[in-house]
Amino acid sequence: MDEDALREMAEERLRALAGPDAELREDQWAAIRALVLQRRRALVVQRTGWGKSAVYFIATALLRELGEGPTVIVSPLLALMRNQVEAAAAAEVHAATINSANPEEWEDIEERVAAGEVDVLLVSPERLNNPDFRDTILPELTQNAGLLVVDEAHCISDWGHDFRPDYRRLRTLLTELPEGVPVLATTATANDRVVADVSEQLGVGGEFTDPQETLVLRGTLDRESLRLGVVQLPTAQARLGWLAAHLDELPGSGIIYTLTVATAHEVTSYLRERGYAVASYSGRTDPAEREQAESDLLNNEVKALVATSALGMGFDKPDLGFVVHLGAPSSPIAYYQQIGRAGRGVRRADVLLLPGPEDRDIWSYFASLAFPPESTVRSVLGALEQHGKLSTAALEPHVELGRSRLDMVLKVLDVDGAVRRVKGGWEPTGEPWQYDAERYQRIEAERKSEQQAMLDYIATGQCRMEFLRRQLDDPYAAECGRCDNCTGSGYSSEVDEQAVQEARERLQRPGVELSPRKMWPSGMSSLGVEVSGKLPADEQTTSGRAIGRLTDIGWGNRLRELLAAGAADQELPEDLFQAGVKVLAAWEWEQRPVGVVALGSRTRPKLVRSLAERIASIGRLPLLGEVLTNPNTTPQRATNGAQRVASLWRQFKVDDELAAKLSDVDGPVLLMDDYADTGWTITVAGRLLRQAGAPAVLPFTLATTN
Repeated sequence: MDEDALREMAEERLRALAGPDAELREDQWAAIRALVLQRRRALVVQRTGWGKSAVYFIATALLRELGEGPTVIVSPLLALMRNQVEAAAAAEVHAATINSANPEEWEDIEERVAAGEVDVLLVSPERLNNPDFRDTILPELTQNAGLLVVDEAHCISDWGHDFRPDYRRLRTLLTELPEGVPVLATTATANDRVVADVSEQLGVGGEFTDPQETLVLRGTLDRESLRLGVVQLPTAQARLGWLAAHLDELPGSGIIYTLTVATAHEVTSYLRERGYAVASYSGRTDPAEREQAESDLLNNEVKALVATSALGMGFDKPDLGFVVHLGAPSSPIAYYQQIGRAGRGVRRADVLLLPGPEDRDIWSYFASLAFPPESTVRSVLGALEQHGKLSTAALEPHVELGRSRLDMVLKVLDVDGAVRRVKGGWEPTGEPWQYDAERYQRIEAERKSEQQAMLDYIATGQCRMEFLRRQLDDPYAAECGRCDNCTGSGYSSEVDEQAVQEARERLQRPGVELSPRKMWPSGMSSLGVEVSGKLPADEQTTSGRAIGRLTDIGWGNRLRELLAAGAADQELPEDLFQAGVKVLAAWEWEQRPVGVVALGSRTRPKLVRSLAERIASIGRLPLLGEVLTNPNTTPQRATNGAQRVASLWRQFKVDDELAAKLSDVDGPVLLMDDYADTGWTITVAGRLLRQAGAPAVLPFTLATTN
């Protein structure tokens, strides 16, 4: 087929996809030509809305016309897959997806792929190492593929180790592709560092291909519809009051991003009370509720979704009128990616950042979840070498890692060839492994540099869009003439005092539910603790309460200050005492408590005892005593549930005096502590109280981390 005929076919497909007036951009055609005619590898870095998906759907259609096999698209999010399947249909391309949400459809989809009825197969990066998929489906798919597409390729760099291991598997997949199968990597958010990292991970321009044979298409990242601004406000209540006062002024419907799940729920609740139609959206939202929330925003049935970064890639609403951030993301790349949701099909969209001093604390917390030190990783390898094949749950008691970080480490070790995922768990390969300390140090340094760049963005007096484009190494970066700095105008930072007061009252409304633990961690017997399965009903605590979360924008700052490592032990502050009284007054318990017990504290004994004493006094309840800490035990550092329970198992005891009092009570007792993290301290202490005769245990803490 000659080039002119191929281009005309490409133009026809584009018109089917985007409308009768659509015309291919020159870079779109350059990419399609490279993939279809020259069978090359290409990296396309273009802004959101440019039409990257059109490139691979049109290339797929043309390759299929030429008799090639289906396109395999590695796509990171289910929401993104849903949109891609719909877009493919518009281009007259038949798409299907294999992911964790549709295992019942896998067999049918595999049969349709084999029969040639599927033009595009979308898979998540995690599927690449699912034993069944990896060993039975992937080999044949690889040999018959007509095109491999890695969508949202910046995930390799900017989503850290959570996504890096799965995307790094693509290096292996690339080496297994038959000669002449074209490869396309696409992203809208890539600076020079990210482009280099994508190239390293995918072999695009790296050791697997000749750099001269790789096409890199990189365009301007300007978004002419976006009006960027920063509104600096002194307090969380001022920011929330400002938002409530100005939300109606923002055009159309949009997204309000928050840094934590707790804040998303808190802001949603407050805005609803102010009469706004909003909904919260996070990684913890039920999948059905997430789909409904997306639909409501697409159909303008809500003013905004209050969302974490879980709402981002793949959400396509061309008329999205605004994006507001309550709290700054930790990098300009992440910020640009999120604001890219706005203004794709309208002439103006407002993009506002309302930063807070607590942002840096939240950045630090997420940074603490980075790849662990070498000794910890070696312990994972050692446990597998000692015990052989283990499931993740069975491995957890042997290492100082929580479940999510252990999963991450196992993925990295798998990609590096030191372990292998098999049915039923993981097994060592016996291959030598080296800890890539230089790489992890470089990642940490880059993270700190990008955090500083975000602070510089907030403070800059220059053009904000130009600042972001330079951070993304956009060679065409120039003043936009639209942002608050370019125009000398923007949203005022003045807030009506009544709005601030209303926000303050909402944020200072205390009370968070503490859900009881009901199942013991797996593998306790291997740590010398003979418990397993479900906690007996007569050993469980009931639902408890905390004044607030450490991540709240209301009580969070106050509680973090009080409970910070190194903070002086002190009597219960008056403001927290009054907040505790409000929580107890609003607690709709089935039976009023009949006594108070303090949970012995090694670090804050004065704080916990004064909490128990003052609550007992105000509630006219007897202070029954204290769950004592065993002086012959030393708390052990623990990073997962099994090790935490094992560390706590012999730390506490109920003395004879308290046990005698508990045997005489005829109702629930309040168990007082400073804060709840994993919930295992309360669970273990509560179990002792139940065994000593307490009919029920109601936990009460100043703070919770969840």
